[in-house]
Amino acid sequence: MNIFPAIDLIDGCAVRLYKGDYSQKTVYSDNPVDVARSFVSAGAEYIHIVDLDGAKDGSNANLSVIAEIVKESGLKAEVGGGIRSVGSIEKYLNLGVMRVILGTAAVKDPEFLETAVNTYGDRVAVGVDIKDGKVAVKGWTELSRYDCFEFCERLQDLGVKTVICTDISKDGAMSGTNLELYRQLKDKYTMDIVASGGVSDIENVKQLTEMDLYGAILGKALYTGSIDLKKAIEIAKGGIA
Repeated sequence: MNIFPAIDLIDGCAVRLYKGDYSQKTVYSDNPVDVARSFVSAGAEYIHIVDLDGAKDGSNANLSVIAEIVKESGLKAEVGGGIRSVGSIEKYLNLGVMRVILGTAAVKDPEFLETAVNTYGDRVAVGVDIKDGKVAVKGWTELSRYDCFEFCERLQDLGVKTVICTDISKDGAMSGTNLELYRQLKDKYTMDIVASGGVSDIENVKQLTEMDLYGAILGKALYTGSIDLKKAIEIAKGGIA
């Protein structure tokens, strides 16, 4: 399993939200490039970056910061938040980003999603963010009419390769991740599944690794010290029992 340490950006700072609530924000660093460098020092190969300003309003507000993180860290980056046009996709791919993550646009604009997947293939992933059983959009501030599995079925039919699935009720809450959700997704679909939200201790990392998921995103647990990134990477690679 691949480990994706996460940087969420608001106003150029590395932050974490509690259950996706913008009013419950903790700023962990005003220098996200240094945070990314610390991931490299721990042995990371990948990084998961979200522009939370963009997720809410569709802008690319933190583009310059993301460009610096990608350039200075050398990590294989996946980036989401506010990517709702071909122009935005091109901007990020031209920075050397490994893949972009479509969220709101994947739900609201199926034609755009189809065009993006047909044009860029596996360099386009989709973020499936779940709240009360429904797929949430616009920085998790609105619920769509789709349930998780109905939407994932559509994505697989379209040829989407990678899905990043977040249980919003678990995100930033440090209460453990939704293992049953990821078990079901792994069983139902051939897409690569990335677990996100609530991965709060090493035991969670072991459990997800045993499921043979493609990846897991680590966020708040890294910033609070609840998970040691180096150890998590070793476990995910099968190096520690």
